[in-house]
Amino acid sequence: MNNIEVIAFDADDTLWENESYFRDAEHTYAGLMSAYGNQTHILAELLKTEYLNMPVYGYGIKGFMLSMIETGMRLTNGQLPPDTVQHILSLGRAMIHKPVEVYAGVEETLAGLFGKYRLVMATKGDLLDQERKLNKSGLAHYFHHIEIMSEKKEMHYRKLMKHLDVRPDQFMMVGNSVKSDIVPVVALGAYAVHIPAATTWVMEEAELPTDTNRLMQLSHMTQLVPVLTGLVPVS
Repeated sequence: MNNIEVIAFDADDTLWENESYFRDAEHTYAGLMSAYGNQTHILAELLKTEYLNMPVYGYGIKGFMLSMIETGMRLTNGQLPPDTVQHILSLGRAMIHKPVEVYAGVEETLAGLFGKYRLVMATKGDLLDQERKLNKSGLAHYFHHIEIMSEKKEMHYRKLMKHLDVRPDQFMMVGNSVKSDIVPVVALGAYAVHIPAATTWVMEEAELPTDTNRLMQLSHMTQLVPVLTGLVPVS
């Protein structure tokens, strides 16, 4: 790891809380739609809609709201009550205005790495929403570059590394999603650090690579600086 020049951080559920807000909204939505099925059925239908809409709407709260409305229209055969639509829109607006809860140890870690590496925020989602959360977080000044992607696949990381003018062996990605933050990065020959979140969206689940020495698993962000400075052994 002596060659590493750039450390990129995922944002949602790595730097700050995010996924739990979606889970709470889903339960509220299932309650709103309870006349049309049980919670398991409604949430399965919502997930199906989100999956189909992902290539069109991308990730984020706005696409989530549209998927809730579309699922409701399907479950009610086009007869979704206007007040339910309004409730869904209000639910989405409330999510947008949620406070940004930066995880304990995140700012301490960024401060400990600042000046020693080029720090990058590399996340995916809605541009306005992610910019809003970054500004509210108070962490923006630590980052040399901000990259908000539509997806996180090998081609997107390759483009980012080219923009930053670094080789894969000079790049490290830190994140909670195995699918988006770990698998494509390791496949390119770069380093990855997996820090699991308490809640992970089912669409972000994947198997951790086992045939690589460029992957570290940490239980908490505060372990990153000691690992990189050699104070504790790499796991």
